[in-house]
Amino acid sequence: MGSGKEEEKQSRCVWVHGPIIVGAGPSGLAASACLSEHGVPSLILEKSDCIASLWQIRTYDRLKLHLPKQFCELPLYGFPEDFPKYPTKQQFISYMESYASHFSIRPRFKQEVQTAYFDPSCELWKVQTQDFEYISRWLIVATGENAEPVIPEILGIERFRGRVVHTSVYKSGSDFRNQRVLVVGCGNSGMEVSLDLCRYNAKPHMVVRNTVHVLSREMFGLSTFGVAMALLKWLPLRLVDKFLLLVANFTLGKTEHLGLRRPKTGPIELKNATGKTPVLDVGALSQIRSGKIKVMEGVREITRNGAKFVDGKEKEFDSIIFATGYKSNVPGWLKSGDFFTPDGGMPKTPFPNGWNGGDGLYAVGFTRRGLLGTAFDAVKIAEDIAQQWRTLKDKSNPCNTHCILRRSPWQKNNHLLKERERERNCC
Repeated sequence: MGSGKEEEKQSRCVWVHGPIIVGAGPSGLAASACLSEHGVPSLILEKSDCIASLWQIRTYDRLKLHLPKQFCELPLYGFPEDFPKYPTKQQFISYMESYASHFSIRPRFKQEVQTAYFDPSCELWKVQTQDFEYISRWLIVATGENAEPVIPEILGIERFRGRVVHTSVYKSGSDFRNQRVLVVGCGNSGMEVSLDLCRYNAKPHMVVRNTVHVLSREMFGLSTFGVAMALLKWLPLRLVDKFLLLVANFTLGKTEHLGLRRPKTGPIELKNATGKTPVLDVGALSQIRSGKIKVMEGVREITRNGAKFVDGKEKEFDSIIFATGYKSNVPGWLKSGDFFTPDGGMPKTPFPNGWNGGDGLYAVGFTRRGLLGTAFDAVKIAEDIAQQWRTLKDKSNPCNTHCILRRSPWQKNNHLLKERERERNCC
């Protein structure tokens, strides 16, 4: 009886000779591609049934990249030349699919990681999904900063009789045609959803709870972000921030009288410190000025038919949309080490050194610097693991990327038999 249970347990163990990568979004794909460039195999575990699931499933139809495509390329493989300056959602998904195909990346889909922990007795990582326990020397966390929707607790929300959704399920303003809609959140998503609602004769009321930087997406025909990146090579960050705000006040005008108060900290400094991205205006500001988008102060309470606000106003709404962003889900499944913060699920070590957690643990896509940060992490991680891989390769001749631990021809190899014995001890 015991022997049968032991064999069944081992049959559900998967030895991965390269790193285990959790997440098949841009971060996971970039890490896998950079590893393959060094000749290191990897295995991506993805809980959904597609790559880049955030883009494919949880984004609205009108979404475009906020930055020019040259700042959003993944390592080793750029965008097609005929793509526009700001690729659409579908074009970016197409790029991701071409990227995976180019590097022969084949994730294991519908493998949701339940727990992952480091076993010090054998110095291996054990990653448990609903089907298997995957074992490797290396674990790359690539679930990113935007793994789960954030929905704030607001008094009375359960009483509201209308529709309540997060932007992760919002697709188009056509679903809210002619409605009075409360949009909670004033970041890029909140602004763009409000703008999209205007196209369908809806009446968006956008809640602005905190300060926010609004910048033009372009200045004088050039990308605002591109100009900032160029200036940062020569000027101090705070001086670049002052320049951006000077141009924003010139091109967009003061925003305080519109209910959009600017933070005291500059836009780039704030982004680097907190991850809060400045809004790059694509038309919402003009709709605010015209009165088609109403700016509201914080919500005090949700009622059966609408909301009461902190300034004493009360309005009726047909629907509520939470444009309140996303958060990391790492604390929910990673059970070893203190590399990630227990509350926010972000690396404790700031950029540019937040990619290596020690004991074979790595993080990609947590830099608060978008896809540029992802590319930086992926290159660094691949270089570090490749160096270890070459050392191990000198000692032995590794086999396939992964092998389910059942009897098979490769067991005839004495080295692999020893490797299997090590796995058995850790299963």
